[in-house]
Amino acid sequence: MVPEILGSLLHHCSKTKGFCYGLSLHAAAIKSGLRDDVVISNHILNMYAKCGNINFASQVFNEMSERNLITWSAMISGYSQDGKHLMAINLYSQMPLEPNEFVLASALSSCSNLLALKLGRQIHAQSIKLGCSSISFVSNSLISMYMKNGQCGDALSVFARTPNLTDVSYNAIIMGLVESNQREKAFEVYKCMCRQGLLPDCFTFVGLLGTCNSEDDLGKGMQLHSQTMKLKLDGTAFIGNVIMIMYSNINLLDEAEKVFRSIKEKDVISWNTLIAACSRCDDHSKALRVFREMLEYFDGRPDEFTYASVLSASAGMGSMQFGRQIHAHIIRTSPSVDIGVGNALVNMYAKCGCIQYAYTAFRLMTCHNLVSWNSVIAGFANHGHGKEVIKLFEEMRNVGLKPDSVTFLGLLIACNHAGLVDEGLDYFNTMNEIYGVTPDIEHFSCLIDLLGRAGRLKDAEEYMQRYPFGHDPVVLGCLLSACRLHGDVVIGERMAKKLLQLRPVSTSPYVLLSNLYASDEKWDSVAEARKMLKGCGLKKEAGHSLIEVKGSVEKFTIGDFSNSRIEEIMKVLGALGCGWDEETFLLDSA
Repeated sequence: MVPEILGSLLHHCSKTKGFCYGLSLHAAAIKSGLRDDVVISNHILNMYAKCGNINFASQVFNEMSERNLITWSAMISGYSQDGKHLMAINLYSQMPLEPNEFVLASALSSCSNLLALKLGRQIHAQSIKLGCSSISFVSNSLISMYMKNGQCGDALSVFARTPNLTDVSYNAIIMGLVESNQREKAFEVYKCMCRQGLLPDCFTFVGLLGTCNSEDDLGKGMQLHSQTMKLKLDGTAFIGNVIMIMYSNINLLDEAEKVFRSIKEKDVISWNTLIAACSRCDDHSKALRVFREMLEYFDGRPDEFTYASVLSASAGMGSMQFGRQIHAHIIRTSPSVDIGVGNALVNMYAKCGCIQYAYTAFRLMTCHNLVSWNSVIAGFANHGHGKEVIKLFEEMRNVGLKPDSVTFLGLLIACNHAGLVDEGLDYFNTMNEIYGVTPDIEHFSCLIDLLGRAGRLKDAEEYMQRYPFGHDPVVLGCLLSACRLHGDVVIGERMAKKLLQLRPVSTSPYVLLSNLYASDEKWDSVAEARKMLKGCGLKKEAGHSLIEVKGSVEKFTIGDFSNSRIEEIMKVLGALGCGWDEETFLLDSA
């Protein structure tokens, strides 16, 4: 076979990643006696490296009797692109030839990933000495290397000295500034890029849109969105997914869905992002509808993130039926359950009220992480199984996992629901001493509620004086509620006075204080509390219930007769002999 033709074919295999054809051409080179030809061997080595088979490339490299600069460049580049950065650096240090710009760029890329700043500086010095530092792709590698090592000043210095800046140069500096939390500087560089007449691409927008994650950034985010529309980039999944995340972070679900619908070729990340956005905005029913649409129209398969999101949506709706259907779908389509999906199953069954299914799902998991244990502990805790939670906690400790703040919150909730006061106090007191977990407001309010329910109001008040959370409205409300339960007007008045000074945003303090006075038959004080309630301008939020019937979740709110089947409901209630009519409902809701 003619060497030129063989080299051309091998080069084509490198470009198209045609591994099987390349393997046949390698065999043809051996049969033709071209194995020792350095040019052909370089093509073979490069082909294997580009096709992702770095071990074959390394074997060819080791067997070569003659190596030139292209040989070393191809092997170092292959190691770097395959993620074997230490091997790339080791090979670079063994290189007997003077490196060219391609070798320098590959070595700098490996230094970036290894955070090898000292070696990166040495290669920078060598590139200056060889006159390669001003070559665009070398300077781009230098910028990335310095940025990843947190040396923004050095990166900006290289950027300023680069004579021919490209969009890649600007993208490297923008992404580095974003990762260094210098967002304003990143936007300045972006504006400079546009003034230079360079068109921003997908990578530019991904870096900048990632900084727009709050309402304060919405204006900038919308401007960037408009720019992607002008450049016709918003229809790509790569950009569209990031724009969707931006809108969902600000709870603009409709805008996120519009972007989703505009993406021409949706990938699994597009579907996952919209499903997660629906759950984030508490529109769980829409999340499940999008999942059904995904199963019907998406050519690919849902992944573990999809299943975790839809199981979370089922948990949010309290819908056991949907959750079990999704579980069955997972069993049919997935040979093994990812740990994240297993955790979501435990959480879903627990929140839907079936703690035994949650525990079974937990035991069927092949491995557990801290989230797994926290999920099953929280499930048992919310169902009042205090003793079982303590057993699980001890079992978790025995397997060597260290509890975190979520674990202790589950423990305190369990002790609260089960009335295990001494155990709860012990866990709270040892959180920081033994496990190094500092109690926060949630732990503290749970402790105060635990002591309050047990009638240990003075102990609760003492704890409030010892910790900085004593003036929190939630904590004060917990103890005031306990005072009403146990009829302690003295402590209750103190708590109410502190709570009302904070200008509460709900009616609860006024109602609790009124009920407390009523329990002690202080009718003048009851009237005064009710007068304060009317004067504050607050209105009690109506209670509601969620009921799942044949997979459909219905919401019933006190005093709301807008349900489409209200007449049918009234007839059934009448037939049951409840004696309820519309007037009774209105009186109950008043």
